[in-house]
Amino acid sequence: MVGAVQDYGRVGESNGGLETNGYESRAAKVKQAPRRGGEEEESVWYEEEIDDDLKLCYALNSPKTVFIMGGGEGSAAREVLRHSTVQRVVMCDIDEEVVDFCRAHLSANRAAFASDRLRLVIDDARAELEKSSEKFDVIVGDLADPVEGGPCYQLYTKDFYDRVVKPKLSDGRGVFVTQAGPAGVLTHREVFSSIYNTLKHVFKYVKAYTAHVPSFADTWGWVMASDHPFLLTAQQIDERIRERVDGELVYLSGESLISSTTLNKSVYQSLLKETHVYTEDDARFIHGHGRARRA
Repeated sequence: MVGAVQDYGRVGESNGGLETNGYESRAAKVKQAPRRGGEEEESVWYEEEIDDDLKLCYALNSPKTVFIMGGGEGSAAREVLRHSTVQRVVMCDIDEEVVDFCRAHLSANRAAFASDRLRLVIDDARAELEKSSEKFDVIVGDLADPVEGGPCYQLYTKDFYDRVVKPKLSDGRGVFVTQAGPAGVLTHREVFSSIYNTLKHVFKYVKAYTAHVPSFADTWGWVMASDHPFLLTAQQIDERIRERVDGELVYLSGESLISSTTLNKSVYQSLLKETHVYTEDDARFIHGHGRARRA
C-alpha cells in the first residue's frame, strides 16, 4: 500500500524526494501528545545521526483509514487489508454486477470481502466522497481508464482532485494514489503525463511511477500525491512491510518501489514538459484498439 512510503511529521529539512539521505536510523515506539478528543496515537520515532553532534528525529504513524475508488473485484482491498495498522477500508464501486460476481466467484478475494474492516458501497465514488464526513489517511483511485463517454473520466480532473479528494485526506499528511494509464514510450502522452501534471497543480509533492504489466501489453503508470514529502529509504520501507504486512509480498519491496519512480528519459522529459491540465471540458482519453471475433 502506498502509505508504506509516507513519512508523517518529520522534524528537519527534506529534499522532497522519495528517499532520505541514507544515514543509519533507529526506531522506538512512543506516545504522541493526545489528539483532539483526548485519544493518544502510538508513533514510531526515528533518529538519524548526521554527525557526532547532529541528529534529526521524526515520527511515523502508520495509516489507519483507506478509501478505494473502484476496485470492484476486491484485489486492492485485499492488499490494503493485509496491513495490520489499517482499521477501516471503504471500497466504493459503481458496478454492482461486477462486485457481486467477483465476491461470489473470485476465491482469492473472498476473505477481503468478508472482512469486518471493509465497508462496501455501491455508488459513484465522487458522490460518496462528497457526502462523507470522514477523512482518510489514504485514498486510492483503482478506476477504469478515462474513456470518452465512459463512467469515470471526470474522476481524473483537477476539479475533482482539488474540491473532492484533497479535502477528504487527513490534514497535511494524507496520501492519494491513482492508476494513470499506459506509460510506455509510445503511449505515455495519452493520459499519463496529463494526470501527473494535473496533480502537480493540486498537491505539493507528486511522484510518478511505472511497471510493466504483461496482461496490458505495456508499461503502466501510477501517480502518488500528498502535501507532505515522501521521505523513506528502501530499508525503512522494507521495515514497515515486515512490521505490519500479513504474509510475504510477491512483488513489492523497498528497492523495487523506489526504482519504479525512475522513469526512462523519454517519459521523464515528457512529464517535465507537459502543460495540459485535465478538465471535463478539456479531457484526454484512452482510445480502444484491437478486434473482437465471434467464436
